[in-house]
Amino acid sequence: MTGPIYLALVHHPVRGRGGDEITTSVTNLDVHDIARTARTYGIVRYYVVTPITAQRDLVNHILGYWRVGKGGERVPERTEALSIVEDVDSIEAAIAAITAREGRAPRVVTTAAKERAAATSFDALRAELAASDGPWLLMFGTGYGLADRVLDRADVHLAPVRPGGYNHLAVRSAVAIIIDRLLGDG
Repeated sequence: MTGPIYLALVHHPVRGRGGDEITTSVTNLDVHDIARTARTYGIVRYYVVTPITAQRDLVNHILGYWRVGKGGERVPERTEALSIVEDVDSIEAAIAAITAREGRAPRVVTTAAKERAAATSFDALRAELAASDGPWLLMFGTGYGLADRVLDRADVHLAPVRPGGYNHLAVRSAVAIIIDRLLGDG
């Protein structure tokens, strides 16, 4: 049985087009669509990670509309999906929240579109998740992916969705594919 799995969509620190470390903007679609995927597959909590207060305020505005506003009245399923979303100012804050909730730190899994040495296959991680009592944190980067300093600290680095070829998926698409490969029925 798979232990608790958490997800983080990281807006900082991530890479820009030129490889420099940047902070990206939160998008409404990523908040919604990733929450729906995460809730469907039993993710405990989905963290939107950004140090920018105005961006965190935007996340909370979106959540408020769907949790207690007219959106929730109109589409209750969206309210349920967004109930697992939480904004945090850093990766460390997400890890601390998981540690407080679970009584131990999560194993951190990073993802990237580009291949890295010693990447773990989907099948190997799926087996490890199934045999573990967790907790786990799956991290996804916006922009051009997680910053190298984040990738270097991971416990597990997952192989790309499509190694060796064109691989520039929208992050919400990559999240859906990866979560299905790891937690789906197939």
